[in-house]
Amino acid sequence: MNFEAFAPFQLDALAMQEVQQGYLKQIQELWSAPSSQTISDRRFSSEAWGANPIASFTTAMYLLNARTMLQMVDCIQADEKTKARLRFATEQQIAAASPSNFLALNPDALKKAQETQGQSIAQGLQNMLQDMRQGHMSMTDESQFEVGRNVGTTEGAVVFENELFQLIEYKPLTKQVHEKPFLVIPPCINKFYILDLQPANSMVRHLVQEGHRTFVVSWRNPDESLQDKTWDDYIEHAAICAIEKTAALTKQKQINALGFCVGGTILGTALGVLAARKAATKGASSVLPVASATFLTTFLDFSDTGILDIFIDEASVKLREQQYAAGGLLKGQELASTFSFLRPNDLVWNYVVGNYLKGETPPPFDLLYWNSDATNLPGPFYAWYLRNTYLENNLRKPGKLTVCGQKLDLSKIDIPVYIYGSREDHIVPIGVNGGGAYASTQILSGKKRFVMGASGHIAGVINAPSAKKRSHWIGKENHFPATQAEWLKTAKEHPGSWWTDWFTWLKPQSGKLIAAPRVYSAKVIEPAPGRYVKAKT
Repeated sequence: MNFEAFAPFQLDALAMQEVQQGYLKQIQELWSAPSSQTISDRRFSSEAWGANPIASFTTAMYLLNARTMLQMVDCIQADEKTKARLRFATEQQIAAASPSNFLALNPDALKKAQETQGQSIAQGLQNMLQDMRQGHMSMTDESQFEVGRNVGTTEGAVVFENELFQLIEYKPLTKQVHEKPFLVIPPCINKFYILDLQPANSMVRHLVQEGHRTFVVSWRNPDESLQDKTWDDYIEHAAICAIEKTAALTKQKQINALGFCVGGTILGTALGVLAARKAATKGASSVLPVASATFLTTFLDFSDTGILDIFIDEASVKLREQQYAAGGLLKGQELASTFSFLRPNDLVWNYVVGNYLKGETPPPFDLLYWNSDATNLPGPFYAWYLRNTYLENNLRKPGKLTVCGQKLDLSKIDIPVYIYGSREDHIVPIGVNGGGAYASTQILSGKKRFVMGASGHIAGVINAPSAKKRSHWIGKENHFPATQAEWLKTAKEHPGSWWTDWFTWLKPQSGKLIAAPRVYSAKVIEPAPGRYVKAKT
């Protein structure tokens, strides 16, 4: 974030005076009765914090100062983006300054050091050195996972590859399969096995079990040989190529497709290009090669990008364009760090305390292993994406963008679509008052179904029915008012996973049942999950 680019601002003097008076009053209360303070913050919830008067007082002072600093930000008179940036910067400082982050102030860490005769401190230093060598902070015991051994294990084979992706075909688990194959396009800023972590919560495996002949794009982790690749390259030679290959290999005119997060934005762009090409074949009887599309937590309209908006302005985008004018790579760890600091207490400082101050090894957790398995991006691709989506929101403007030689108009995508958004998503907000995941209902012209799930960007999506967790909301059929807030007024909550509703919707889009193939659709290059997904940054 370019803090020098903050717009000028002033303080509301009256509001600031009230904050100061409130602070002085609470300071007096704290000094007069320090033991009466109730602290519910889980960072300070252990018995050691409460049993140590100095630690208790330090914590109470820290929390009071933190509240006051945020109240001071609220006193600023400025545009909303400037206030959001200042609040974010303040929250980062507050999180970093927590007494729990310092050995001398953390009674839990000191107690463990005493109990282990200093071994916890020695182990913490070793953990820190190991993390420095591997280039990222350990969020889980990474030694417990291996892609293809205990994550990403659904049986399949790589049946096509080029320099950008491998196409994985999965072995049928049913005697019959739906006629139209199903293609999954995951985000290229992560690895595809988020959709195939464990058999119980694998979306890939569930698709196969439901009788869908399933193909998945496994993105290559870019190295210097791909440093000049553009958005057009990813649309033409990856998304469109994968669509055409899936159709050709299965000898079908049409397929069904799914895009997740950035993968959905890529799918939407590819469909826009294909729709434009179809329209250009005047009088031809061709059909769009995609019969239906599913968009999971996807931006097509970037007018509400939530907290990520604070990182985007003309100066920052222009800097990226200059940086990557001659090619280059956006390192995966830069993106991973950015997303982690959106939740600094949970995804950064929690591990500083556990790994380094206490010398602990974090428990094995497949989701956090995937989260740490970063991928690079080609610089030109990334710079184009920043300007034309987050900064200028050009994708949703008919005729504004030319991609792969075609003027884009996403309203020309006239196929059935299933649109899913997560209620607490901080990466792709649901779009309560416009924009966000819901806004795709206002752009696409085919028959639509919008479903909102509970939880966030990942947990909301990866929610298998067998878990019997959370709930989802379904609105009136063909009722899509301008905002999600209006839509929600008539939507009904249903317990459990949204997957059940999605599979019910997908079935009639998928054609008749035919005998499941006994062999893969092409010569096997290598078993799934393939070598592309195993490449590290």
